[in-house]
Amino acid sequence: MTTKSASSPNAGAPDFCAGMHSFGEPWPDFDTHGSHPAIADKARAISDTRSPDAAYQTLLMADALRYVTLQMCASKASGHPGGFASSAEAYAALVMLGHTHIVTEVGHHAPGFYSAMFLDGSLEGLGIHTMTDLMARFREQHGLLGHLSGAIPGILAPAGPLGQGQHFAMAGALLHPGVLFPLTIGDGGLGEPYVLSAIKHFHTSYPGTTNFLPTLIWNGFSQEHHSMVSRLSNEGMRRYFEAHGFERVVLVDAKDFDDAGQAGDYVDSTRFSFARRLAFVQAVLEAADVAARSALDGTLTAFILKQLKGAGVHAHGAKSHNLYPGDTLDKPQIEAALAARALSPAAWALVRENFARAGGGPAAKTMVTETTLELADLGAFPLHEYAATEKAVPSTAVGALVAWLGGKDRRFVVTNADGNEASGLKNINDALKIRHPTADPLYNQEPSGQVYEPLSEDACAGLAAGLALFGGRSLWLSYESFAINGWPIFQTVTQAMAELRRRTPSVVGLFTAGALEQGRNGWTHQRPEIENYIAAQMRNGNVYLLFPPDANAAQAAYEYAATSWNKGMVIIASKSPLPIHMTMEAARRAVREGAAILYEGADGRRGRVVLAVAGDMVLLSVFAAKERLEAEGFGVRIVALVNPRQLYQARDVAAETVAEPDLSFMGDQEFGRLFDGDRIVAISGGPSGPLEPVLVRAKAPLRATLAWRRGDTTASPSELLNLNGLDADTIVARVLAMDE
Repeated sequence: MTTKSASSPNAGAPDFCAGMHSFGEPWPDFDTHGSHPAIADKARAISDTRSPDAAYQTLLMADALRYVTLQMCASKASGHPGGFASSAEAYAALVMLGHTHIVTEVGHHAPGFYSAMFLDGSLEGLGIHTMTDLMARFREQHGLLGHLSGAIPGILAPAGPLGQGQHFAMAGALLHPGVLFPLTIGDGGLGEPYVLSAIKHFHTSYPGTTNFLPTLIWNGFSQEHHSMVSRLSNEGMRRYFEAHGFERVVLVDAKDFDDAGQAGDYVDSTRFSFARRLAFVQAVLEAADVAARSALDGTLTAFILKQLKGAGVHAHGAKSHNLYPGDTLDKPQIEAALAARALSPAAWALVRENFARAGGGPAAKTMVTETTLELADLGAFPLHEYAATEKAVPSTAVGALVAWLGGKDRRFVVTNADGNEASGLKNINDALKIRHPTADPLYNQEPSGQVYEPLSEDACAGLAAGLALFGGRSLWLSYESFAINGWPIFQTVTQAMAELRRRTPSVVGLFTAGALEQGRNGWTHQRPEIENYIAAQMRNGNVYLLFPPDANAAQAAYEYAATSWNKGMVIIASKSPLPIHMTMEAARRAVREGAAILYEGADGRRGRVVLAVAGDMVLLSVFAAKERLEAEGFGVRIVALVNPRQLYQARDVAAETVAEPDLSFMGDQEFGRLFDGDRIVAISGGPSGPLEPVLVRAKAPLRATLAWRRGDTTASPSELLNLNGLDADTIVARVLAMDE
């Protein structure tokens, strides 16, 4: 039996219940098993998994999560309740066991996670105190966005695209030994590339770090159809995990407890008799405890809960995945589902108390990501200044600093998929060693190395980004042409960092082997278009794309990036020996301010030509063109766009909206000193996106743009420059054509 609520709580209900659609009658034996919280005062978890009180109250928590999730979603006729609903017993069991550092690979489970944060009181930090507040703020600006964000109190990590959550769990485990990081995975997302293979490589590299617990919510469906693993047998699923290195797989199948005669391999436990529901949740509680202890004791362990998608809400299977515009609170199927899950006022009070005690307190106060991680002090960077008469490899110059930083901070991790030596970064391997179970000095391999080398950009970017988000230092090294395969999680994390309420080291990437260096490798290795993607993100407010023109500037760029906070910093640096154009002092200033003059000739009778350049190798063409342009009677100024983001005007960038904001955009006077002229040619060794900040502000009446067009197999960089119209001849011809 249920009763409708008014806008204020039902008599005797806690204040947070204001706005609840329905209340139910007390469950059978509530006076016996609900008389006091199963998590004792000042305790972090239940004391006995076999206690009938613990199982009873875990089931109450599971239904509370389902209820809040469904009412919240129905209030907006929007959101995704079905996937989380099938995880409710697993989530509740982990909470009752005190393991509240839960991350997820499933962004569609967001409403359930918000429900948990509401029930433990964490969302009060956002001004959400009651069910009415929760409904009002769900899927609204400055509220609870549709997929998880680290900006929300108590939420450990964001969750959007599938196949990312495992990186956060592994990063948390690596930085916080002794803390368990359960990771919920949906069987729809299990087929996403890299989830289990990323875990397998991590475990091979860090066999002693097992304090994360992949928890598969195996419910038979993905977003719009049956999941691709829905036909596996239980033994087949066990073998699937074992094939990826899991030494222990703990599985609970709701079908084993069904007394409602449900057809099919996947069943809804909320349809069982009350006694069988209790037996089921008791099994889940004990299995979760076994799995958690196993993971914390050094065994790579997986926990699997098999239960029909949508268990306990308004629909089953993929039809329960999300609510549609007509699925409002007054619809019969929504009302019926809420009535079935409605708890009594006393039960709500009990659920709140257990949530608030689990793990030592509300998640907003106890999560490791709610405080700033203490980091090793670095001191001054040992920058090596190359003379103007030298040639040096920019990437190798950065590598020396990376090696030094890794020695100062032993938790620092470098990730790379294509091999550091191929990028002129052998000095990193020499100093920090590749993490590998086979010790071999010839290949710089050691089991305790700091260089993580899975052959997957997703795994590289994922661990590096996860470490940064969770408070540690890292560096993602990639070939420019392959970095796009790891970019989605970099983008996810930088967006999350923009919203965080704490400082955390920036995510730093160093992309080498640019398109112009990849002649004989052909177009498969000539894909600089990611620069356009990153350039578009510069308007976000906390994303930076750095183009150091030489080895001095490359070092300055890394110092700048590695000492910044809550940002995404990408350095594009050559692996080829290149001339030195800047002193170290000028380079450090250019990185901060955005650009610097590399060359300024005398005034010419035909006016001033400004060559504004993003890149390093393309400067070979630019300086060759300079000689010929001066011979044609032009005065020439060459300006390096070292940090194009700083060349925007403040109104162009959402800088004021992000954590650790940087509002130091170049002023008009300084911009004019660098870029005013009669003609401006904006040149990029990659695509044209990074040139936009100059082109939108420059006042030169005559202008042109030269940028990457497409790749092909060539015998030399000069041939590839010619193919793309980035050679000296084309630059000169473009300037001369401005008179026509």
